[in-house]
Amino acid sequence: MKKQILPIAIAAALVTALAGFYYSPQSAYAPVFMERQELERSVSYTTPRDLQNPGKIYHKAPYLYVNEKYKGIHVINNANPARPVPEGFIIAPGCIDMAIKGNILYIDNAVDLVAFDLNARVVTERVKNIFPEPLSPDGYPCYVERPESYILVGWKQNKITSK
Repeated sequence: MKKQILPIAIAAALVTALAGFYYSPQSAYAPVFMERQELERSVSYTTPRDLQNPGKIYHKAPYLYVNEKYKGIHVINNANPARPVPEGFIIAPGCIDMAIKGNILYIDNAVDLVAFDLNARVVTERVKNIFPEPLSPDGYPCYVERPESYILVGWKQNKITSK
């Protein structure tokens, strides 16, 4: 009888440990979704905005390109580093990374890769579904069900409720 209890105890401990891995506690963040067609029309150049949640920075003289996490890219003229001048903002929902080659800014527009011409200020190419959905800021994947045509474009912090 004792020989049977040990394997059962080990199996129970293993199942409990794995259940903790697969059924993680809820994230402190809720996913933000956008309809696929809206996402594909969303990348555009507009007036400057204030920095609120900056991410990566890319420098291509005389400009600084500063990511606004999940929102887009700030375009800042840095010809005079003592007085940088915000010139515009590239709206790109779901954007957290960028790179530049020549005059093309490559950005992630949620799960898509977008080529944005910095001179013409238009999207020149889109490669759909090349990137995985981003994890929440606290490291959890999105477990929320949604219609097929919706794409995760960001995360917002859940409201904290007191008990």
